Amino acid sequence: MANIRRLVIFGATGNTGLCCTEAAVQLGYDTTVFIRDPAKLPEPLASQVTVKVGDILDEYQVDDAVQGQDAVVIVIGTRNDLSPTTMMSEGTKNVLSAMEKYNVNRVSACLSSFNFWEREKVPERFLNILDDHSRMLEALKASSREWVAVLPPHITGEPAKGDYITAQGKGPGRTISKHDLGHFMVTCLTDDDNLHKMIGLCDKPQA
Repeated sequence: MANIRRLVIFGATGNTGLCCTEAAVQLGYDTTVFIRDPAKLPEPLASQVTVKVGDILDEYQVDDAVQGQDAVVIVIGTRNDLSPTTMMSEGTKNVLSAMEKYNVNRVSACLSSFNFWEREKVPERFLNILDDHSRMLEALKASSREWVAVLPPHITGEPAKGDYITAQGKGPGRTISKHDLGHFMVTCLTDDDNLHKMIGLCDKPQA
């Protein structure tokens, strides 16, 4: 099990990113967030973390955020923009490069659950985003880092349930609370069984 005290979250102001940040703080980690717009980080959360303002496509800014950390969480997205992009995969490559440079080993990354699907079954409107998430996954696999790829289904705003289901190599269900997803993005880093795996998760079905 990795000894993690300090971690940095890339993409900390999206819905999932904020939940990751809240989870990291609640779990007692010395947490840094790398964001483009600090105004989107609400109080009192902002006063409980170290804020690094920058662009994930700027390798020098990414290097500065990664140096001195024990682990990394990547939850970058496109804010519902489904047009073609390489931002997420190129940003992920910058993060992985910085991790190698500063000997930071553990990383979790949030990817589309469509990576579990056969491509011809994915709705056409999501293919552009899936392409870049697939490039993110390939970057993780090609790296020398200890990675966990987390592939959630539809993310809801429901309260945390705490007893969600996880599965290696498949999506076990249709929905997951953003709070439970944020919690898992952080806690999966300390479980060696998750390393170099694609992990699906979902809400536990109601009895």
